[in-house]
Amino acid sequence: MYDRKVDVPRLVASLPQGGDGHPIVEEMRRALSARYGEDFTHVSMALYRDGKDSVAFHGDTTARDLPEALVATMSLGFPRRFQLRPTASGESIAYNLGQGDLLVMGGTCQRTWRHGIPKVAAAGPRISIMFRPTWYPG
Repeated sequence: MYDRKVDVPRLVASLPQGGDGHPIVEEMRRALSARYGEDFTHVSMALYRDGKDSVAFHGDTTARDLPEALVATMSLGFPRRFQLRPTASGESIAYNLGQGDLLVMGGTCQRTWRHGIPKVAAAGPRISIMFRPTWYPG
């Protein structure tokens, strides 16, 4: 991160393009691509093992520099607070996501908002599966 190595407070992985993944994840990818008219070519995952795992407020790399970008996230397992706050300033909005919830961020969301999952005292495991198209910097 920022030209130095740091521990990531969650476990992350990506499915290789054209690689074998679980058939349900591929079915989800195809259904989301058809629904949103966007070819979701990149699939990545994050495992939040417990309440100590988190991700700070951020906009997705590359997407935050684009006029518009689309990201679909499927949340599985124990619900966790997903927070959104305006990039400039303002109060955050929170959603408890888990147990199969789908969150789709589109339009200018990656550029004009930041999102994150805060640490909590106690939480069960949660997996986020993120579906993204191929982005080309504008």
